[in-house]
Amino acid sequence: MKLILPVAGYGKRMRPHTWSRPKVLIDVAGKPMLGHVLDQFDGVGIDEVIYITGWLGEQIKPYVEANYPQFGAQFVEQEELVGQSHAIWLAREHISGPCFIVFADTISRIDLRAMAQADADGVLGVWQVDDPRRFGVAFTRPDGTVERCVEKPESAEHKLAIMGVYFVREGRDLIGAIEEQMARRQTLKGEFFLADAFNLMLEQGARFTTETMTVWQDCGVPAYHLATNRWLLDHGSDNSHTTCARCVNSTVIPPVHLADDCVIENSVVGPHAVIEAGCQVVDSRLRDVILMAGSLVQGSQLHDSLVGERVEVKGYTGSLNVGDDSQVAGRTTVD
Repeated sequence: MKLILPVAGYGKRMRPHTWSRPKVLIDVAGKPMLGHVLDQFDGVGIDEVIYITGWLGEQIKPYVEANYPQFGAQFVEQEELVGQSHAIWLAREHISGPCFIVFADTISRIDLRAMAQADADGVLGVWQVDDPRRFGVAFTRPDGTVERCVEKPESAEHKLAIMGVYFVREGRDLIGAIEEQMARRQTLKGEFFLADAFNLMLEQGARFTTETMTVWQDCGVPAYHLATNRWLLDHGSDNSHTTCARCVNSTVIPPVHLADDCVIENSVVGPHAVIEAGCQVVDSRLRDVILMAGSLVQGSQLHDSLVGERVEVKGYTGSLNVGDDSQVAGRTTVD
């Protein structure tokens, strides 16, 4: 069984952090988003992961080789970003048999084994949303099978959104549908979406069902990324009782995730703070903050902040969204 991970996007909504790393390697709750996604597939029966990379994609291979050697890996580059289906098609020589397809900029909880064991040619992970117009939507029959899919519907009346986790029984059938989609030039705003490929499979007699997610957390913009960080810390990523972090005259308020070699002096950290490897926090107060590796915060009070690697923050009060190798000093904002 294969897992296909399209990870080629520029991640423009997560800048400045995506100037120096692909979006899926931005940390949340102590590890990159990609790591959280791969963790879910341990024990599911994945033989090989196919990474479809793009912007700064050369960083992904060393990360997965170092941290997920249990999965075989193939790497395919998508140079022209013209849609989901096109990304899958580029990896066609590696795709056959049962396949999961997952978009790795979200964190979800779904019964992956049930999807793989379903009596269906395909299974779509779904989630009820208030406004489905920025998603794909599944239209289902009374028996629960999928009648058709619509990408980014114009109205909000059908709320069963397709949320980036898919299973197909035979990957070659999906590739055939994508080639038909591309031959017909079925695009939306110049992009080939999987919804149209699934519709072609349905037209050819495939049987699709849905599997409802129990959790869906978006990491696509800084505010959502921090919300996902809070959720993960609340649901298993808190290491406040096991960390070897050096805390001197300081208070730690769980849940937090503290690297073993970080140093916290005369400070209050938490709740929902992540302090990564090599960081120092001195004379400061941090809550709802992700402080990436090698950064220093001194004499500051930060909240709702995403701080890149090797950043120095001194004498600042408020929220921040700053990329790697930045310096911030001496400004106070009113909450």
